[in-house]
Amino acid sequence: MTNTKFPPQQTLEVANSCLCLYTQRAARTLARHFDEAFRPLELTNGQYSLLMSLNRPEAPTVRETADFLAMDRTTLTALLKPLERRKLVAVAPDEKDRRKRRLRLTTAGHALLLDAYPIWQQAHAELEMLVSDAQALRTGLKALVVHIDNQE
Repeated sequence: MTNTKFPPQQTLEVANSCLCLYTQRAARTLARHFDEAFRPLELTNGQYSLLMSLNRPEAPTVRETADFLAMDRTTLTALLKPLERRKLVAVAPDEKDRRKRRLRLTTAGHALLLDAYPIWQQAHAELEMLVSDAQALRTGLKALVVHIDNQE
């Protein structure tokens, strides 16, 4: 084994240019921003996103929800547990295929979304003001996700 060390200038190159690193740091910072905003409702940003993703005419399956939120089913199941305990989400077998489980917002879940939405609007507006072209950022991030998802 040689006594060569990894060059510090290459570490700086990664630190200054890596899209993955910048996206991860931004995601964690945004998560903390929304966690703090939703704290009065005892809700995390991940739980809010999950509840919002279930607000649709037909109850989605666990797989559909996990795919939409870009997470594996195990992570989704862990995120669901406290929401089920609070009776914000109901999980039931699919009527046509009992192997599938459907996720449905309860009345309490809808009520919490009604309370949480104005909080999200305020917290989101604060962030929108900080980004010079928020729509371009969203468009770029969506393009990255689509491109990478299509390669896998």
